[in-house]
Amino acid sequence: MTTPLPPHLRRLPGLNAIVTGASGAFGSATVDVLRHLGVNVVGIDHKPGPGVIGCDVTDQTQVGEAVTEAVEQLGGRLDLLINYAGVGPSVDIGHMPDAHARQAIEVNLLGTWRVTAAALPALLQSRGRVVVTASLLANLQLPLAGAYVVSKRAVTAYSDMLRAEYGTHIGVTTVFPGYVDTPIHDSSRATGASLDGLVPAEQKRDTVMAVVRAAGAARAPRDVASTALGTAALHLTRHFPVTTENIVALQMHLLLNDGTFSDAEIAQGLHTRHGTPAAQQNAS
Repeated sequence: MTTPLPPHLRRLPGLNAIVTGASGAFGSATVDVLRHLGVNVVGIDHKPGPGVIGCDVTDQTQVGEAVTEAVEQLGGRLDLLINYAGVGPSVDIGHMPDAHARQAIEVNLLGTWRVTAAALPALLQSRGRVVVTASLLANLQLPLAGAYVVSKRAVTAYSDMLRAEYGTHIGVTTVFPGYVDTPIHDSSRATGASLDGLVPAEQKRDTVMAVVRAAGAARAPRDVASTALGTAALHLTRHFPVTTENIVALQMHLLLNDGTFSDAEIAQGLHTRHGTPAAQQNAS
């Protein structure tokens, strides 16, 4: 005897879905869960594989072709689009935008925009749903994460505008994960400016299940965090920005004085401006 699905997942079996970033940590796990729940899924990722169409989301032509192919594989109907594709470089926000900054905007913001726009005709026809992955960092100004923060705040604004203009015919949900240890952080680790251990960590399954629950809800929720702590953080950062900035400033001052990022070239300006022991040692 098959165990019936809980009410918040009962609409999922038989739906057709596209998942971007489908070869990544969140995307691949979400594809597995959705397929287990009876959803027909085609993935899109720069790393193609079984059930995953190769596509660079910074290339408009590739996006159009990949989404068209995905919808064709799904029999011409699309009910759900989940946007995961993203990058997380470290930058000094006071420097001219470099390749890493441009990549964050191109992938995180414009990649989401391109894929959603390409999928929109099919989603409008089915009265479907879009899930956009932002981040708790969209409203949390952590130094050296500027390109990521800016791109994710922009993604949130894009999601809001999509809802404003198309919300009469499609559902739009923005998901706000916290820090999760995935390969997206490899580039920041390489610069010595990783957030590992500096902010509360969440588990991959927290984000995956938050997305799946949003996809399965009877009505598309507006904003969703992955955990109870994340929900509290989303409320704090959104409604008490000055308090949030003061907390982050104090925490960063304490961390820098303890030598955090002392070996990271990208953080030397921070140490100098804070007058930390590491900056004094480098000056001597």
